[in-house]
Amino acid sequence: MIKKIVLGKANSAYIQLLRYFFAGGIAFVVDVLILYLLTEYAHVHYLLSSIAGFSAGLVITYLMSIFWVFDEKSKDNKFIELTIFIIIGTIGMGLTSFFMWLFTSILLLHYLFSKILTTTIVFVWNFLAKKQILFTKKD
Repeated sequence: MIKKIVLGKANSAYIQLLRYFFAGGIAFVVDVLILYLLTEYAHVHYLLSSIAGFSAGLVITYLMSIFWVFDEKSKDNKFIELTIFIIIGTIGMGLTSFFMWLFTSILLLHYLFSKILTTTIVFVWNFLAKKQILFTKKD
């Protein structure tokens, strides 16, 4: 079963979700590391650090999505695919900025705890949008 999940075709939503969760986990670690390092050591405002981390995570999830997570593609043109991916990511970045601000500045949660809550929300948006718009073959 593990071999099928890791190496087999990603032709079921279950396998895609597991792979996306793994890819998202890698992206999350990079994202949080950048957020933490920029905020704590470079003294960059947490919202700007969050955007930098999110952007790095976006690149990771894009590459893993096209090469490993999803088999089906709805777009044959790579430029269009990348453009839509960036649009989805930009919406995700907007959601990230909004929820980081809400949880940290309004609800006064620590920015790293806010990041965990925010990532959970944005993860759902990103997976569903990418699956429906980019990685489902249209007839």
